[in-house]
Amino acid sequence: MCASCLNVNKIVIIATFYRNPERPSEMRNEEKRALRRELRGRRSQMGRDVRAAATVKINHLLKRYIKKGRKIGVYWPMGKELRLDGFVRAAQKRGAELYLPYIEPRSRRMWFTPYPADGVKQERKRGRAKLHVPQFAGRKKRVHDLNLLLVPVVGMDRLGYRLGQAGGYYDATLSAMKYRLQAKTVGVGFACQLVDRLPVEAHDRSLDGFVSEAGILCF
Repeated sequence: MCASCLNVNKIVIIATFYRNPERPSEMRNEEKRALRRELRGRRSQMGRDVRAAATVKINHLLKRYIKKGRKIGVYWPMGKELRLDGFVRAAQKRGAELYLPYIEPRSRRMWFTPYPADGVKQERKRGRAKLHVPQFAGRKKRVHDLNLLLVPVVGMDRLGYRLGQAGGYYDATLSAMKYRLQAKTVGVGFACQLVDRLPVEAHDRSLDGFVSEAGILCF
């Protein structure tokens, strides 16, 4: 249990899925698709003011992870994912080193390159036009070279397992840490994205924590 855990009893559980390794993978995949639709819908239904206030609160809570010289992996938000603007500004001001995911063609395991300074142009972009993720050049690091990795989630459960966008990039990257010195991994999202249980595959790796506007959960 980490020292930064807060009371999160007010978080509403919106769905329950129990683990059963004997169920066919097709059934688990259908559960995941249904849950993604549900959770994305919940997130989309947040009012503008509610979302703005929650975003400010989450960015404030994340600041406790900032230390001078700490290497922190962040992300470029896609669609309605939580924005990290406040955290990024504070981390840069306090001397932390920030890194963004960098994806090589035909590979799911991510590299990380330095967060760009103001005015730096993207090298290229990945993904569809409306959901593109800019990629920035720079010296590449693997996830085990970082001290902390902030992970975007579509869903999160109370055992630390994450439901992502279904691209598999974070799954492959987190799995690669199995035999390495491991970075601390913290999921970030809104309270409406927390569920009691998620369907889990054998390769899934639990995160160390989850930060929402309701507080910090440690696993």
